[in-house]
Parts: sequence; structure tokens; C-alpha cells
Amino acid sequence: MTEPRVQRDPAFALLGLYESALPEVYGYLLSRCGNTTLAEELTSETFLGAVRACRKTGSPPVSVPWLIGVARHKLVDHWRRREREERNLRLVKQDEPEAVDPWEDEIDAIQARDTLARLGPHHRAALTLRYLDGLAVRDVAHLLDRTVHATEALLVRAKAAFRREHDQKEGSE
Repeated sequence: MTEPRVQRDPAFALLGLYESALPEVYGYLLSRCGNTTLAEELTSETFLGAVRACRKTGSPPVSVPWLIGVARHKLVDHWRRREREERNLRLVKQDEPEAVDPWEDEIDAIQARDTLARLGPHHRAALTLRYLDGLAVRDVAHLLDRTVHATEALLVRAKAAFRREHDQKEGSE
């Protein structure tokens, strides 16, 4: 009678490589995401995903470059998930009424035009479309050929530049 042969788990090849591959995979992820907690989570997901992949028939040989490829896919999946979450949050935020900025009411129209004239064209365009024309942020973004997120950031910077310019002009008078 012959003894049954036990097949070796293909994931054992990964175990032999784990100690040398771990710092490389973690370093790859950390250098791209800049967050230690996220890099640790993605490193863990990478090795768990690699174990599952190793056990499939026809899987490629386990190597550090292969693990880096798995890590790259985990990072891209994370970025996609995050973008979907942010997009959903933006959609929810669009349904909420916009907060009123009381500072807007305190500026004289002539002073506002003078201040706008002293701003750079990108700030002037964003502020004019948003506050003078009364367009929603998404419409401003469309007209300026920017994403909504980039337009929100531009509006924050433009309002800060407007305030600085306005306060500087008032201080000199």
C-alpha cells in the first residue's frame, strides 16, 4: 500500500520570502500614500491577497516584484474606494443648503469691484462666477474646466486673497 502524498501549500513559498519582502512592500506603499497606518493596512491586505493568489492554479512564482504588483493593486483599489466615498459625500453635501458667509454682506459693492480688479484672473473668475453670478460650485467647476474639489479649493484660496487685498487696501486708507 502506498502512502498518500500530501501536497505542499503554495503559500509556503510566500512565507519563505516574507521577512525580506515585508520592508520592501511596506516601503513601497508608505512612499506612495504617506500614511503609516494606511501603509500597514495595505501591506497586510497585500500579503493576505498574495496568499489567496498563490493558492490558485496557474499563479505566477512568488517574488518581491510580484508582491509589489499586488501592493500596487491594493493601493489603487484603496484610492478608488476613497474617491467613491468622497463623491458620495459631495453628492450629499450638494443636497444640503449652502452655509451663508456673513462676511459677504459687509463689503461695499464698489470696494468689492476694486478689490476683484486687483486679484489674479483665476481668483477673479472663480469669485465672480460663484458670488456675483450666483452659480453653484459644480457649475463654476464646469465653466473653469476643473473638478468640483479643485474648484472648492480655488474658491477658498480666492476668498483668502480677496480678504487680504481688501484688508490691505482698507488699512492704507
